[in-house]
Amino acid sequence: MGSAPFLCIYPSPPYPQRLFIKSLNLSKVVESKRVFRTFVAYLRLESMSKKDKKRSTRGAAKGSHQRDRAAIIMQLFRSFPSRKFALKTLAAQSGGADREGRYQTKAIVYQMVEEGVVEATAASTFRLSARSMPTVEGVVQMLSSGSLYVIVEGADKDIFVDRRNAARALDGDRVRVAITRRRASGDPEGQVVEVIERADRNFVGTIEKTRSHAFVRVASKGMPVDIFIDKGVDKLTDGDKVVVRIVGWEPESKCPTGRVVSILGKEGDNTAEMHAILAEYNLPYNFPKEVEEEANKISDKITEEEYAKRRDCRQVTTFTIDPADAKDFDDAVSLRVLENGHWEVGVHIADVTHYVQEGTIVEQEARERATSVYLVDRTIPMLPERLSNELCSLRPHEEKLCFSAIFEMDSEANVVGEWFGRTVILSDRRFTYEEAQAIIEGGEGDFRQEILTLNTLAQKLRARRFESGSIAFDREEAKFKLDAEGKPLGVYFKVQKEANQLIEEFMLLANRAVSTFIGSKKNKQGKAKTFVYRVHDKPDADKLARFANFILKFGYYFDARKGREVARQMNSLMGQIKGKSEENVVSILAVRTMQKAYYSTENIGHYGLSFPYYSHFTSPIRRYPDMMLHRLLAHYLEGGNSVDSEAVEELCEHSSDMEARAAEAERASIKYKMVEFMKERVGEEFVGSISGVTEWGLYVELADTHIEGMVALRDLSDEFYLFDEEEYAAVGTRSGRKFVLGDRVRIRVKGADLRLKQLDFEMVGSYDAKGELWPIEHRLEVGTPRRRGSSTSRR
Repeated sequence: MGSAPFLCIYPSPPYPQRLFIKSLNLSKVVESKRVFRTFVAYLRLESMSKKDKKRSTRGAAKGSHQRDRAAIIMQLFRSFPSRKFALKTLAAQSGGADREGRYQTKAIVYQMVEEGVVEATAASTFRLSARSMPTVEGVVQMLSSGSLYVIVEGADKDIFVDRRNAARALDGDRVRVAITRRRASGDPEGQVVEVIERADRNFVGTIEKTRSHAFVRVASKGMPVDIFIDKGVDKLTDGDKVVVRIVGWEPESKCPTGRVVSILGKEGDNTAEMHAILAEYNLPYNFPKEVEEEANKISDKITEEEYAKRRDCRQVTTFTIDPADAKDFDDAVSLRVLENGHWEVGVHIADVTHYVQEGTIVEQEARERATSVYLVDRTIPMLPERLSNELCSLRPHEEKLCFSAIFEMDSEANVVGEWFGRTVILSDRRFTYEEAQAIIEGGEGDFRQEILTLNTLAQKLRARRFESGSIAFDREEAKFKLDAEGKPLGVYFKVQKEANQLIEEFMLLANRAVSTFIGSKKNKQGKAKTFVYRVHDKPDADKLARFANFILKFGYYFDARKGREVARQMNSLMGQIKGKSEENVVSILAVRTMQKAYYSTENIGHYGLSFPYYSHFTSPIRRYPDMMLHRLLAHYLEGGNSVDSEAVEELCEHSSDMEARAAEAERASIKYKMVEFMKERVGEEFVGSISGVTEWGLYVELADTHIEGMVALRDLSDEFYLFDEEEYAAVGTRSGRKFVLGDRVRIRVKGADLRLKQLDFEMVGSYDAKGELWPIEHRLEVGTPRRRGSSTSRR
């Protein structure tokens, strides 16, 4: 970030009477009186030429003095941009505060105000205007209060902007911001000078209608004001959930004017609310008509010419294993024994790129979406149903075109041979995870021996992977039982068993093998061919140090700082906390120490899996990067040269961004169902643990459902609490009582706001190590003996 410069003054040895100036960073400035006075003396000296100095002894011309005074005043404002100057101070420091000096100074400063270079403040002082300060460009991240942060690429710190200085900037806008001051922490604070470009986005809200016009009340933090609607009002009714686009914002108006893009339905209707979540994150909820029509025209016929191009695997035992509610089956596994006693294991992936040709509107739509989106009650596919559920889906007893990775393995799951290419398969059976698990656990069923053999090989692959440093985060995943209208009836937990692991390990094997096959082959310059990698960087050292310090409170020692030792200790820790009361919070914090995985043409390996090469090959029905990989792999298998990396990298970045957006939408849908489920439980009490601590509240996750809500610090009734970032705690200012991340607490459901997707809890009390409840009303006096082992008194 290009921060505003300031002037550092120091004597130069050859010229002890002279002062020289060096441009440094504003964050390091100390505006002491001594520095200020010395700087003013320097300005006076520099403002006069040798000729001027001679004239000054005889009485310089009035115009010359005034020009010098103006130059000094301007330099003062620019050199101390956050300082407010009184006219008297400016006059005294620029040549004298006698009657004539004050008159000249006032005229100079008011001329600067008129020109917009300087602005007057409420305290009859003056400062450099924001537009005259050095500025940087960035993107707005809005807060619900109307204040915002400007994120500047390459900057260490985001720039905070108070809502009074936001200049009507909104979430996602590109703005020019001036840094006006530094906080005590050194963090920059600024003022938006210009909105360079409005974000290309829609907003979602609820209609509030009057006789002649309407307002859209937006729940998103990216829009702190309502949006005024003055056209098409007759088609709207109170309570409509709508998508709206801003079309203007008059200078004298408190809120922008918008145009309703679509009416989603009534507020509270399940489909309307799910579509609203998709629209909020600028994700589609249906396909354009022309895309559907184009997809429906794609033929399902396999020509003799196509059969001849492919390896025929139709006679090999093949089946799919998927969730019970799955509709698209994009991967299958096959097994047969070879003459040498080894196993041939096939990982067969739907050949989507055979049907979705580059340049078609179906391919363009898939590229734009980049991923399927999985909300709590529905899937929004990347490809139209004709492709995802029919042509490309590896349904049983249907010949299907695949891109396959076929491995020769010995009895210890060592890969001794591999082959990659296009195939045709015939799936013999569709298993659910539950059906395959029943066979693994000793039951009878179709292809029992094949499933048991594949499971044995998969468990050996899994054991070897963890021995090599792959990290295992086994956290329960909460799912909702929904009725036909989408109303949540209950919560259950998705359990990962060996049938899930069987598929997972062979998909990981295929992903790793394909990327190694391409990435490990280098040309004479040591460069591999352009490819799409799924990469994951090593953990941040500062986050690891804080994590290690935190888990000491629970008696766990973690001293790994780098390399694979972090992974080994992390796996050891996950084993130690299994089944303990602190398991949930420690595993949450452990995940937060990790970096996020993303797509890139630059391979840095996958730290979490401990793979030097890793890609996504196995889900082209729901992920565009897998389609990219299929095309690149086919190109290279045919002897093609390396493709342009810049174009591929651009698609990788887009896919990573869309993946993150889809994940946010999924979390929003889950949060909505959590609030809907708890709305009928307002006033009831539950036990949970503190899952997050912020300056405004304590997040509490309920033990029996993993539903999370917040206790506002301002609502803690016994005393005033402050946020301690280092301790992950809220600390009472009078008694020292602490609420720390991981503490077991009892809460009462205070409110459930579906519009904001927000659950409000109130604290009943917290439990000590013996399981005794300490009520929040219990006031601890200074010097009161504190019960040993109590999380609310000892810490």
